Amino acid sequence: MKPTPVTTGQSVAGEHNSLVTEQDIATFAEAGVVCLRQVISEEWIAELREGVAQNMANPSPRARLWDRDEQGRESRYDSQVWQDIPAYRRFIFESPMGELAGRLLQAEAVNFFFDAIFTRTPGNQFRTPFHQDEPFWSVEGFNTCSSWMPLVPVEKCSALEFVKGSHRWTERFRQTNFGAMTGDARDQVEMAEDGTVPFPDIEGNRDAFDILSWDMEPGDVAIFNARMIHGGSGNLAPGRDLQVFNTQWLGDDVRINFRAEGMDPDHSQIMTEVGLAPGDPVGTDLYPKIWTRQSQ
Repeated sequence: MKPTPVTTGQSVAGEHNSLVTEQDIATFAEAGVVCLRQVISEEWIAELREGVAQNMANPSPRARLWDRDEQGRESRYDSQVWQDIPAYRRFIFESPMGELAGRLLQAEAVNFFFDAIFTRTPGNQFRTPFHQDEPFWSVEGFNTCSSWMPLVPVEKCSALEFVKGSHRWTERFRQTNFGAMTGDARDQVEMAEDGTVPFPDIEGNRDAFDILSWDMEPGDVAIFNARMIHGGSGNLAPGRDLQVFNTQWLGDDVRINFRAEGMDPDHSQIMTEVGLAPGDPVGTDLYPKIWTRQSQ
């Protein structure tokens, strides 16, 4: 039995630009995800590829080796690197991504949260377990989204998968312990059991859920609500690698929330250092406001 949906009272915005249509906004609100085609230019893709190469050569302290098999095929992750990689910073401030997020969220303004970089070498078979993003974050709010943007072509069987409509389910799930998967002590989390229910076995019951994914090319981006259940992006063919540049965006209802069960990137320490406390709206130079509807 599928969990129960919840409504939020949101309505479709009347305005749109050439990259986001009213139908895109409606699809995002209902399904929780929309795949926008060719909304990011080749120039941005080329610049981000150079940034990822720089990033992989000089990973941050937050970098993770998620998987390495017997053939040496790897899956790697890094996050919150935008202040160190000029290409990332330019993309966040100057690309259309902030506006895409703001219009899909029907927000008055959006703040940038953090970046996440995923790379897999050709043939890697590692699959990210189904999970949600927002319950792991140091913020809370429905008006959030993540962008999954491949920098190389990706087949549907290797792309990220989304459980349609799951962003509106009311259940509070006991999330995946990524530390058990990666073996990295920094990822170990104690998941609260009070008020939570076991996470549904989506992989074992795929026919019971409406699972969305797409063949994607560089320039395409899948933008999804951060409460959306998603996973996958594995099963690469021998000649196929994967490079993904993710950005996370926060809208009008988002407030600081330090979660005991939060996983990396846990922002509670750096938030406290700049004077942000639970219940505060997001701000400061760490989480810059990138787009406002009023300025359009």
